[in-house]
Amino acid sequence: MLPLHDTVPARRLPAAVWALVFVNAAIFLYEVRLGPDGLQLFVDRYGMIPADLSAPGGLARHWPTVITSMFLHGSWLHIIGNMWFLWIFGDNVEDRLGTARFLVFYFLGGFAAAALQVSVDPTSQVPSIGASGAIAAVLGAYIVLYPTATVISIVPIFFLPLLVDVPAVLWIGFWFLEQWLNGFVALFLPAMGGVAWWAHIGGFLFGMAVAIPYRFQPPRRHYVGYDREWPFG
Repeated sequence: MLPLHDTVPARRLPAAVWALVFVNAAIFLYEVRLGPDGLQLFVDRYGMIPADLSAPGGLARHWPTVITSMFLHGSWLHIIGNMWFLWIFGDNVEDRLGTARFLVFYFLGGFAAAALQVSVDPTSQVPSIGASGAIAAVLGAYIVLYPTATVISIVPIFFLPLLVDVPAVLWIGFWFLEQWLNGFVALFLPAMGGVAWWAHIGGFLFGMAVAIPYRFQPPRRHYVGYDREWPFG
């Protein structure tokens, strides 16, 4: 299923989401210009390598790679998929948390994702790149904050696109179940490498935990000008 949009209108412009999409896209376009050899050096330098972080004193030296790796992507499909998910689900989470807190939440989600990935595979020398862990945190927060939302999705039926309304709980829940199952399979079949499944799981659980207090708080009201309210939908 390919998500197209959700049914929850945002009350404000998602400035943080737009900025993150722009920066990720700009860095990826820079990567494209490097060529295979230059790109490999770039990823080796700025990607997150679990073995480096888990080595004695490695966290103090290499923690910035947790942040830089969140802005690197390995292919057009990789970045388009990540940014599409951020675009669809991130605006509502930013709407509830506020722009500044959303940015802090996003990066902490990336750290939580990296922490679980490193703890599960601490000797890996393969650089881990991509915003998936942080975006998984966004999905975790979304399922807590908007459990009754609907995700309009495309389902291919015999090569014909069919639009289907899928409850967000089912859509995101199925996505998380897929990450969980693949993560456990990867523990016993290293050949399934290439995807940081446990980073997705770590980010998602972090996002859920952070969002729980906001779930029971009424959304803050926002005003345009001095006398006109922008209502929450």
